[in-house]
Amino acid sequence: MKFRAVGLAAFAGAALVAASQAVAEPRAVLELFTSQGCSSCPAADKLLGELRQDPSVIAMSLAVDYWDYLGWKDTLALHGHTNRQRAYAHMRGESGIYTPQIVVNGRTPALGSDKAEIERAIQQTKANPDTLSLPVSLSVTDGQLTVSAPAKDKSPAGEVWLCPISKTVQVPIGRGENHGRTLTYYNVVRRWVKLGDWNGTAQTWTVPVADVAGDGADAVAVVVQAGNAPNPSTMLGAAYVSLPNAVSAAAPQTQVK
Repeated sequence: MKFRAVGLAAFAGAALVAASQAVAEPRAVLELFTSQGCSSCPAADKLLGELRQDPSVIAMSLAVDYWDYLGWKDTLALHGHTNRQRAYAHMRGESGIYTPQIVVNGRTPALGSDKAEIERAIQQTKANPDTLSLPVSLSVTDGQLTVSAPAKDKSPAGEVWLCPISKTVQVPIGRGENHGRTLTYYNVVRRWVKLGDWNGTAQTWTVPVADVAGDGADAVAVVVQAGNAPNPSTMLGAAYVSLPNAVSAAAPQTQVK
C-alpha cells in the first residue's frame, strides 16, 4: 500500500479496592495511526508493542477507517481517529494523512515503523518546555478512577481526555492487503471520554470505572493536551494505569472524540 492518502469492561462487581496508581512524568506520548487494511502497518504495530514496554512512554494505537473502502472494514477503527489525524495534519499545514504514522507528544509526526525517526521526534518535542511538564496522577480505588492535575503558572490551557485501552487484541484479517493474517494490536484506544478543561489551576476528576470500562478495556490512559479536539497541540501531561479484574463488556454510551 502506498503510504499517503490524499485530503484526507465493565468491572465485575463493586468490590474494587485500592488497586493501582500512576503519577506520571513520561517523556513521550505516542499515537500510532494504523489500519488493518494497510500492508505497511504490521511492522509499525509490532514496534508499538515493543515501545510500550518502556515505562517512560505512553504508547497508544489509534485505528483509522479511511482504508475500509479497499475491501476490509477495520474492526477496531473509530472515525474520530481519522478526524484526529486530519486535525493534526491541519495544525501542521499539511493536506494529506497516511498510515502508519506516529504523532509524538501531539506535535511531531514520524513514520510508525521507523524507531530512529520516532526517537528523533521525541527529542525534538522535548525542546518545548511545555511538553509533558504537568505531573498528572491517575489512580484506581474502590471502583473509581481519579485524575488529578496540579496548578501550573504560565501554561497553555487544554483539555483532559480519558482513553480506555485494550492492551492486546488479536484480529484475523479476512480480506484486503493483509488477507489471511492474524495481526496483534497493542494498547488499542477504544474511546475518548472528555473529563473537562484544564486552565492552569489544580483540578481533580472522579469517574466510576464502570462508566469507562468495556470492549475488553484493561487499562486506561489520561492526557492533558493543549488546544482542543479540532485543534490539538502539545501534550502537557499524561498517565497510564492498568485496570485490575477487567472483563469484556458492551461499551456504554460515552462522549467519543
